Amino acid sequence: MTGGPGPVAVPARPYVDRPVTDMGAAQRAAGAAVLEWGLGEVSAARLLRLGMNAIFLADGLVLRVSAPTVDAVWSIRLAEMLADVGLRVPRPLRTDVVSLGGYDVTCWEYVEPTGKPIDWTAVGTMVRTAHRIDAADLPVGYPAPSPAGFPWWDFDALLIETRETIEPAALDGLQRAVERWRGWADFDDVVVCHGDVHPGNVLASGHGPILIDWDLLCRAPAGWDHAPMMTWGERWGGTGAEYPAFAAGYGESLRGDRWADGFAELRLVAATLMRARAGLDDEAAMLEAHRRLRYWARDPHAPTWRAQ
Repeated sequence: MTGGPGPVAVPARPYVDRPVTDMGAAQRAAGAAVLEWGLGEVSAARLLRLGMNAIFLADGLVLRVSAPTVDAVWSIRLAEMLADVGLRVPRPLRTDVVSLGGYDVTCWEYVEPTGKPIDWTAVGTMVRTAHRIDAADLPVGYPAPSPAGFPWWDFDALLIETRETIEPAALDGLQRAVERWRGWADFDDVVVCHGDVHPGNVLASGHGPILIDWDLLCRAPAGWDHAPMMTWGERWGGTGAEYPAFAAGYGESLRGDRWADGFAELRLVAATLMRARAGLDDEAAMLEAHRRLRYWARDPHAPTWRAQ
């Protein structure tokens, strides 16, 4: 059941690009890890969080169940490398991987949340540190692709798939945004990016913020990591103070930067279209999609968006 490093060739896909969809299989994989690692009975694994990964807690340890694109051992090596350069990231507690039913399970420390606000200045400083990493120093088997290949950024395909469910005014707003930033992937000045910096991927610990979920690590302009926070106050219900604090820690604001501004708006497009696509089979997702579409229809009373 344990796995070692696989081939060292780096694929074009990010480390994880598909969510956990079979909860039964994920639960069985977590249970197998519990038995393999002597953490108690199979039933000891308790689900904490479900998204692209299923996160379980067992005997005070975090079991991360994923369907990665490469051997999961590389995520452990990445975490070790990131800690070595001074980044606060979750600490792996085992170096082996349990695999079952198409899912890999890795073991990590549990970070007790403090309940305090996130120190966004410290997060900005950490992101600056990440951007100074030489891509050649990344673990050789961990993917660091261009985000140009991320399927949820194929806006033309998503618009074709969802357009019948979108009212004309909102569709026009979305199409205008896509055209405004046509050519967004034609960049060549890149850094190592975390790929998905937002409050859901930051834990406030007693030792400062911990930046989690490096699944979408990629090589892109620095603005890729600024973009999520640039709209957090406007669209996601933040206070509006998050990005200025982040920028202060990073050392500069990228508002007005062509790439950052484009990525910021296109992330909103992607977030809307992905909810609309999910809504084709999920009523709750469609309700949230309609909530987001009001913004693109230029509704002056458009509400802020919910993360799920």
